[in-house]
Amino acid sequence: MMTNTIEHSTFITVKHNETDMTALKTIFQKPVNRPIEGVIKADDEASLRLELEEYVLTDEVESRLISFFDAYNDYQVANGVWLSGFFGSGKSHLLKMLALLLENRQIDNKSALELFLPKCGDNDVLSSGITNAVAIPSKSILFNIDQKADVISKTQVDALLAVFVKVFDEMCGYYGKQGHIAQFERDLDSRKLYGSFKEAYESIANKSWEKGREQAILEAKNIAQAYSQATGEDQALAMGILDKYRSQYHVSIEDFASQVDDYIERQIKENSYTEFRLNFFVDEVGQYIAENVKLMTNLQTIAESLATKSRGRSWIIVTAQEDMGTVVGEMGKQQSNDFSKIQARFANRMKLTSANVAEVIQKRLLVKTDEGAQLLSGIYDNQSNNFKTLFDFADGSQTYRNFKDKEHFINSYPFIPYQFSLFQSAIADLSLHNAFEGKHSSVGERSMLGVFQQVAIKVGDHDIGQLATFDLMFEGIRTALKSNIQRAVINAETHLDNKFAVQVLKALFLVKYVDGFKSTIRNICVLMLSSFGEDVAVLRQRVEEALNLLEDETYVQRTGDMYEYLTDEEKDIEEEIKNTEVEAADVATELESIIFDQVIKNRKIRYSSGASGSQGQDYSFSRKLDDKLYGREYEIGINVISPFYEHAENEEMMSNKSNFSSDELFVILPADSRLMSDITMYKRTEKYVRQNYSIAQQETVKRILGEKGQQNTKRQAELLQRIKILMGQAKLLVAGTEINISSEDAQLRIEKGFNELVSRAYPHLRMLRDASYTEADVAKILDSTQQDMLGADMAALAEPERDVLSFIQRNASAAIRTTVKGLLEQFEKKPYGWSYAAVLSTLAKLCVNGKVEVRLDGSILEDSELARALVNSQRQSNLVLEPQVEFSSSQVRHLKEFYEDFFAKPASNNEAKALGNETIDAFKEMLQDLEGWYAQSARYPFLSALDPAIQQIKKLSKSSYAWFLTDLNEDIEDELLKIKEQLIDPIYNFMNGSQREIYDNTQNFLKDQSANFDYIEREQVRVLEASLNDTSIYKGSKIQQVKVLLGSLKDKVNDALQEARSQSIEALKQMQSRMQEMDEYKKLPDIRQAELDAPYTQLIDKVNEEKLIAVINDRLRYFEDKGYATLLQKMVVMATPKPPPTPAKVSTNNGDKSDKDQSQVSALSEPKQVSEPKNEYINSNKIRVDYDRAWIENETDVERYLEAMSEALLSEIRKGKRIYI
Repeated sequence: MMTNTIEHSTFITVKHNETDMTALKTIFQKPVNRPIEGVIKADDEASLRLELEEYVLTDEVESRLISFFDAYNDYQVANGVWLSGFFGSGKSHLLKMLALLLENRQIDNKSALELFLPKCGDNDVLSSGITNAVAIPSKSILFNIDQKADVISKTQVDALLAVFVKVFDEMCGYYGKQGHIAQFERDLDSRKLYGSFKEAYESIANKSWEKGREQAILEAKNIAQAYSQATGEDQALAMGILDKYRSQYHVSIEDFASQVDDYIERQIKENSYTEFRLNFFVDEVGQYIAENVKLMTNLQTIAESLATKSRGRSWIIVTAQEDMGTVVGEMGKQQSNDFSKIQARFANRMKLTSANVAEVIQKRLLVKTDEGAQLLSGIYDNQSNNFKTLFDFADGSQTYRNFKDKEHFINSYPFIPYQFSLFQSAIADLSLHNAFEGKHSSVGERSMLGVFQQVAIKVGDHDIGQLATFDLMFEGIRTALKSNIQRAVINAETHLDNKFAVQVLKALFLVKYVDGFKSTIRNICVLMLSSFGEDVAVLRQRVEEALNLLEDETYVQRTGDMYEYLTDEEKDIEEEIKNTEVEAADVATELESIIFDQVIKNRKIRYSSGASGSQGQDYSFSRKLDDKLYGREYEIGINVISPFYEHAENEEMMSNKSNFSSDELFVILPADSRLMSDITMYKRTEKYVRQNYSIAQQETVKRILGEKGQQNTKRQAELLQRIKILMGQAKLLVAGTEINISSEDAQLRIEKGFNELVSRAYPHLRMLRDASYTEADVAKILDSTQQDMLGADMAALAEPERDVLSFIQRNASAAIRTTVKGLLEQFEKKPYGWSYAAVLSTLAKLCVNGKVEVRLDGSILEDSELARALVNSQRQSNLVLEPQVEFSSSQVRHLKEFYEDFFAKPASNNEAKALGNETIDAFKEMLQDLEGWYAQSARYPFLSALDPAIQQIKKLSKSSYAWFLTDLNEDIEDELLKIKEQLIDPIYNFMNGSQREIYDNTQNFLKDQSANFDYIEREQVRVLEASLNDTSIYKGSKIQQVKVLLGSLKDKVNDALQEARSQSIEALKQMQSRMQEMDEYKKLPDIRQAELDAPYTQLIDKVNEEKLIAVINDRLRYFEDKGYATLLQKMVVMATPKPPPTPAKVSTNNGDKSDKDQSQVSALSEPKQVSEPKNEYINSNKIRVDYDRAWIENETDVERYLEAMSEALLSEIRKGKRIYI
């Protein structure tokens, strides 16, 4: 491992005599102490040429610029550019260079393009892009948004717009600090009066307008007078002109975009340009927005409005320390939609990484002379094989770049590649934790370049071969740090004599918040390596001594193998944690919990058996730590001996203790001097945080306590890993003998050691022959359908069954009651150690083999009932076990004979108990059939005769198997056979043969034809109904008699039905014939005649299909009363001709017409409908004949009746009715 390499490396010498005593500063091409502007300011105009000349065009920046200029020169949609990169990445410098380039600023008689273009070298694509962009006339407005927004609150709705308006007004020469004054100036300028107003004001006020406008309130009179002179208006009316502007001033984003577009158009017109652009370069917009989605949306709206109004002639280029998503932070659904628009508007993105920072520093600061490069080349040749050992971080830490080749080494020296990325991460994370002074908690006046320059100066007098240690970076930022966060360093510098410890403390300060960096001793040594010639073993010792000192003095805290710098507040809390009292017993309990709950994990350990180890049974065990029992005690246990046990290192004593306590697995942990102190610190921190977190008032304290809780979680995880390692290296003893296990996996070692303990503690365990049982096996063994799957020879008793049976028989001989609970207690303990399931499964096998009976309250349990009872722990103390009684062969033979006689098939079992159970099962099956039939008694009344048989068989099915072998005598057999022959068999044959079909057919016919029985003689119906209710109908030939009667009844009903049909059809045909003889019918065409004939045909079809006589009669009666008359009337209507329609008469008079006239015209325009003749029809049998006698008996009566009838018929005809017959 890398750690071992560091620990055991020998002294590394530098073999380059020519470099001896050569100062490191002499190898640089330019003096490292020369003035270098580390921070580029947007408003700094003093060093423009130097900034252009010193700018380093890295490979990364070249690729970003090519993309930018492609977009700028060929505008499509997006006019926004997002330039991101964290502190020191050079984004502000690049922004300023773009601003100078695009407007091609003249600097010392040279254009920005002339100064910058040589940096492109042979990159023709970039050179062409820059040249084409510069060819477009433009004006750049470069500003730092924080500086320009000093008097504008970000809570204002248009805060961002106000800044843009301010810088635009200032660029135009107006007063940007007061928007209403700038608007006043713009209005004067648009009327060509601004110049004359300024001259008039200066003449009146004796001061320039630029000074006077700053005191506009005091200068109101002078302003009014100057305005009057310039415009010719009355001075009195001009008083308070600016107050009016202030009250009415408001600029929207659309107004601002229009003003910008006006400015662009004016520039094109005044200068005869074909194109012109006004570009806004906004520095540190990310810090200003600071997760304010509203401000971000405003920025997008401004950019969009500018793009729309100016048609892509105004761009916004902004810088931010992070990409857009990070700046905005968490967003809701609507905010996310808005953010998508922002991304679309700022589609041009340039991101600068730490690699860019490193390249800039190398090219601006660390360029070597030829002689220096040659010297460093020799060092590289000598040391390159050691780079991985010296500079790679270990222990699961974040990985950083190492020297990739000789050129990289020469370019970076005396710095190491990891320092560029690690320092940048350190600064970023310190900033996130509010470590810096200033408005946005950033580094302020320092930059990456400035810090590395300061370190280079610091080591400049050192010999070549020495390195810049990481702690030196601290000095570059300490002036920007808040005093409270670096107070520990200040105190250490004052009070510690060990200067190296202070250096280590500074390095730990820098990496305090770096995510993923593991500050172990190994990695701290990498940070503190100061020379290729340094002895790394000595360095490690120095680092350890420094860390011990810093920990003792509470400058740092240790969590496992990692060390962390403590701020002033953290130091105070750490001191209080160290002074928190915890009981020694709590510490021991914590260790016991980690060992047994988190390393061993299981409350039971499986004793593995079988070739694969997949089978076996689980054993509970006592948990002991240093001989102290924790929890319940079992027959066997695990006793962990910690490094703090007083005799832990006395091997002879430990062996003797193990031999004496042969039922325990001794686990003797190797020595670890810090284990107990670390567990103590864990418990102290846990207690302190628990007691103080909820009552903490200050947010800082609450935050630190939260971090302490998180660190303690990591400490707990580290303790778990250490204890796992110790358990993996522990010495295992069983009965004084050491168990040799090659694996170092803690859990696996314990399991293997435990297996050895189990095999020695339970010698009779081998009787089970590695068989594995579960509770489910009990039911499977007792289930006769699955017994073939559980073994080929169930009758042969194995060794476990013989031991269990012997125990039950011995108790029975001694008149001792044996329960299932007692059996379990006997065989779960030594020397057996069988599992709960193994004991019950063995007992089940004895029950299946007829060797043991299980009784509950005197009743023998069998099959599924027995299976449920055996695994029910609450009933096990009441389940009594008895050796089974032996039966004679004659008893078995007798039962087999009865079985075959009664059930008409041979029994399949020869063993007594199995045969008895088979008999019970057969009776239960028969009972199920009989009860099923009996349930149909409502439909088959004769089935009620089964009740006595059901009761007797139900009683038999509840008998024990032994009863059938001992108590089934000849009398009972004869009675059972009689019931079967006289009752069960006949009913069985009836219900399963053709007799049941005859019964069902008769029953259904009586039900379906009951309405037709009113039209025939009912005697046969009564006979059949009585037969179906006869409870003995299943006997003899009674059902055949029913069949004969049913056939006769069917014939009678059919005859009556056919007669009713014939009469109805005859009547219908007569009515149809009379209709067809009518003149009206004969006049009709065939299609109309068929229409009138159709109802007769349909009704006749229905009569032929109908099976109920009453329904046939009803249909005929209804047709006679209603249908016939309707058809006749329809016939008359068909035969009556319709008159032709009357032509419409429409007035042609267009003069005024009343509504009445109009309605008349309307009426005339519609043909009148001629009503069809309507006649009322009446059936002749409905006419009441006024006759005074009850009957007719002679010729005179006939004449009188006919005369009365004639009068009645004529009376109806006179009423306009037609009589049908």
